[in-house]
Amino acid sequence: MKMIQRFKKAIQEYHHLSQEAMAAFLEIVKPEIIQKGAVFLQQGQIPKSYAYIDRGLFSYFHTFENGDVVIKKFFAENSFVASTSALIQEKPGLFTIKALEETHILVYQNSDYRVLLKQFPEIAFFHINYLEKNWVVAKEPLEINLKYESAKIRYGQFQQEYKNIENRLKQHQIASYLGITPTQLSRIRKTVKN
Repeated sequence: MKMIQRFKKAIQEYHHLSQEAMAAFLEIVKPEIIQKGAVFLQQGQIPKSYAYIDRGLFSYFHTFENGDVVIKKFFAENSFVASTSALIQEKPGLFTIKALEETHILVYQNSDYRVLLKQFPEIAFFHINYLEKNWVVAKEPLEINLKYESAKIRYGQFQQEYKNIENRLKQHQIASYLGITPTQLSRIRKTVKN
């Protein structure tokens, strides 16, 4: 029951839903537990669902043909995760979503969700507000920083954005997110401490 309450609160942070809209939304969600190391979505698959994270942690990454991994984002408690672009286009996704810890989620199918978006304008406003905040506004500075800022500055920005989960991540995961090697990250951490 607490999971549902946290889900409702997370939605309301983006847009207020009427009781009727919220009840309809709750009818399409189902709880799941994704074990540590398990994949919620594999790169190359056509995604079918969204998820709200109640407890746990996901990495959202792309693996290149040579085996290099680039982590685009981390998703922790009280956030929504999906391969959004692939869901919209109904095409195979470029990213894998993998549990870094045992992760408790509420899953809802895209097909059911699309029905609700048409039926309840306030759910559509929730969706728009979520996309604008997390995939438009938050994305622009990251794109600039990745191309122009030093690795040390990017690490400082990472620490601000992910201050609540940094201690839950391994060094190679943070390095992959920053686009540097673990050795480079180790050097940066030493200079930051001094």
